[in-house]
Amino acid sequence: MKLSWVCDGSPSCATGLSQLQNKGRCYFKMECLLCTLIRNIHLLPGEDCAAFLWASSGQWTDKFKRMHQLTVVALVLVALCSLRSVDSSAYDKIVTHSRIRARKEGPNVCALQQVMGTKKKYFSTCRNWYKGTICGKPATVLYECCPGYMKLEGMKGCPAVAPIDHVYGTLGLVKATSTQRYTDMSKLREEIEGKGSFTMFAPSNDAWEQMEPEMLSALESNVNIELYNALHFHMVNRRFLTKDLKNDMTITSMYNDLGLYINHYPNGVVTVNCARIIHGNQIATNGVVHVIDRVIGFVSNNIKDVLDVTDELSSFSAAALASGVMDKLGQPGHYTLFAPTNEAFDKLAPGHLERIMGDKAVIAALVNYHLLNSVQCSEAIMSGSTYETAEGSTIQIGCDGNSLTVNGIKMVLKKDIVATNGVIHLIDSVLIPDSAKEVQELLGESQSTFGDMVSELGLAAALGPKTEYTLLAPVNNAFTKEVMSTEESLLKYILENHILKLKVTLSELYNGQLLETLAGKLLRVFIYRTAVCIENACMTHGGKEGSNGALHVMRSIIKPAEETMYERLISDGRFRIFLSLMETAGLTDVLKQEGSYTVFAPTDDAFDGLNEEDLALLKSDLNALRVILLYHLSNGVFINGGLEGGVTNLLKTLQGNNLEVMSVNNSIHVNSVDVPDSDLMATNGVIHVVKNVLYPADLPVGRQDLLVLLKKLIKYIQIKFVSGFTYTEIPLTFIKRTITTYVKTVPETTVVRVIEGEPSIITETRVIETEPTLTHVTRVIGNEPTKTRVIETEGPKITKVTRVIETDPTVTKVVSEVKPVVTKVTRVVEVNPSQTSVTRFIDGKPSITKVTRVIEGHFVLNFQSRTSQESPPSMATRI
Repeated sequence: MKLSWVCDGSPSCATGLSQLQNKGRCYFKMECLLCTLIRNIHLLPGEDCAAFLWASSGQWTDKFKRMHQLTVVALVLVALCSLRSVDSSAYDKIVTHSRIRARKEGPNVCALQQVMGTKKKYFSTCRNWYKGTICGKPATVLYECCPGYMKLEGMKGCPAVAPIDHVYGTLGLVKATSTQRYTDMSKLREEIEGKGSFTMFAPSNDAWEQMEPEMLSALESNVNIELYNALHFHMVNRRFLTKDLKNDMTITSMYNDLGLYINHYPNGVVTVNCARIIHGNQIATNGVVHVIDRVIGFVSNNIKDVLDVTDELSSFSAAALASGVMDKLGQPGHYTLFAPTNEAFDKLAPGHLERIMGDKAVIAALVNYHLLNSVQCSEAIMSGSTYETAEGSTIQIGCDGNSLTVNGIKMVLKKDIVATNGVIHLIDSVLIPDSAKEVQELLGESQSTFGDMVSELGLAAALGPKTEYTLLAPVNNAFTKEVMSTEESLLKYILENHILKLKVTLSELYNGQLLETLAGKLLRVFIYRTAVCIENACMTHGGKEGSNGALHVMRSIIKPAEETMYERLISDGRFRIFLSLMETAGLTDVLKQEGSYTVFAPTDDAFDGLNEEDLALLKSDLNALRVILLYHLSNGVFINGGLEGGVTNLLKTLQGNNLEVMSVNNSIHVNSVDVPDSDLMATNGVIHVVKNVLYPADLPVGRQDLLVLLKKLIKYIQIKFVSGFTYTEIPLTFIKRTITTYVKTVPETTVVRVIEGEPSIITETRVIETEPTLTHVTRVIGNEPTKTRVIETEGPKITKVTRVIETDPTVTKVVSEVKPVVTKVTRVVEVNPSQTSVTRFIDGKPSITKVTRVIEGHFVLNFQSRTSQESPPSMATRI
């Protein structure tokens, strides 16, 4: 229910559905169902709702005149609604609405709409009443007595209550005289005049006339059996009013207990086996009569059975079998199947059907795209509506006169083949869902330029049916003359950046995501409240998913960023003063470092009027300078297309206050200042150009000289002066400090040192992380050596030094009074060490000195060695 004030002083209420008037002025209106609510609360059945409203208008308006707030009125209505639940169906509500529409015609009159050129009449709905059309055809308004009422000569409206009679007599009252006559012929009259509680769905006279002559002749030629059984099939051995006829209900007929399949739609249409109730709830002493618009036939087959026995549907049956969907069509349920004929499959392009049939997932998608998980009889479709298919996507079902349309096209050859688990409509075209198409087949007319250029530049060959990819297709008007005049190789590069290497659906995109293109670039994804954007370009609507990828339609050409914000501002040349101030404030790193920022960068023109002294003053107060500059930067990338249009977008700055940003007619305004140039993309953010310096409106200035300076710069707001006010220091925690360590390595080096005197022997042990290599070194001194031993092994390699002299070596025992000192140098490195050989040259002949301790007349060579626990050492001997 929708309530709105219309107190505009007009002499009458020209609009609205149920209105209360007093002294020619309109006080309020309520849409559609207020009368229904009041009627169910205050009126007895049969009393006139419209008359009640007129009679009680003074009382109601006096009450509401004292209520000056819409919320109070809403609370009263909620209280009224809660007093008693409304026990009425969609059909009953539509009839009530029709009564309200016709209230000027007198009591108990209903307004109906009749499609011009046909006999089809409908109780009016809000939507159809205002449109004045049904199924796209003009509808005229006519007035008839509401169900259960009659006219009296000389009196306005329908003031008389219709007499109540048994079912047979009621057939005459509702002018279903053909049905009444057939009950006489079939000997059914005695039954429907007698005791019982029956519901009879009585075909109208027009319904009998519309029957095929052969079928009608067959009934009339065997009235005692065929006609009698046919009429019994229209009857139920229990009274059902329209409020009792629920959607998807099955009730048992009086012929062989065959089912009657009920559908009760939100638009008020009620069908039985897809025959529409055109006049319902005609009460009889022994039941109720509902007049329907066609004669209904016996139903015993499910949808699978119908497909099996219908030759012209053999191609679709084969597809349903191959996809595994056929079993589902043989099970209980509530389905609508748009079944393509064999001729429809013959119209497919050569090879198209073979490609579809070669992939079970694709064929299943195709079959399910023809299937709805609800019963949609043709008579219930009065305008276009969207329905979800069993495949998951949607189709548009509408009507054009007497014809049904699917996705806006007249293609239904035969309607309303009723089955036990739904209804079948035959169509002359195969419906191909997006999921059964290749991605390039998803391109529409608005992206034809992109599709043509992909083919012309040789990129289509890389987009085969077995390759998964995603197209980011700009609309045609994005390809401006400037773009089209680009050199061919660069244009190809641009297009390659609109093709992603992987299939990425809309639901898989997230903010900050990186998408690799065919050209090797990484594109960033930005998610906003009302938009999904990739770099500078935003999507026009939801994406499509094909059999081998996805398609997203973009509003503009994607321009991948190549430079940081700092590099772009430098190369632009318009921002020298801004960059100088950023450097003075120590904020340049923000423009250089990795991240996602939005900067409203003032051009040099924004600083017109400042001399060198002014700039020096501005730079002298570091806190003030940082406050001003950081008010121009915000965390996050906010491009024009991502801003919600027509409202104020608040962007929190690095300074702490908010920027008020609006996007109007594709132009940005920040704090009411125009942004002449926007969406300059950088690798770490986006730049919007402003020609004014921005300043927080609620932030005062505490220095007179600074106030004078800022007034030269900032003229769009009045800056406040508060004596003694000082700017709070802003912690620069958002600047990422990078410490770079340079490690200088020394290549393999041979150092030669010449010393005098006796050499000393020093053993160096290096511990390394990897397995060391062990080297055998043989030194020859003097003549030819007598011993040389070189051993190569896989394990640790122990360095041995052998000296050979001219005479037999002698062992010199040196007895030291003190414990000798052996010097060892151990170095630990993280990388594989290079081996350094140190050679000393001495003047005299070297001698080998071994330090030996003598114990009990024997000597022992004492070699002292230290190893690491981590790995065996590599020993190098320095001499």
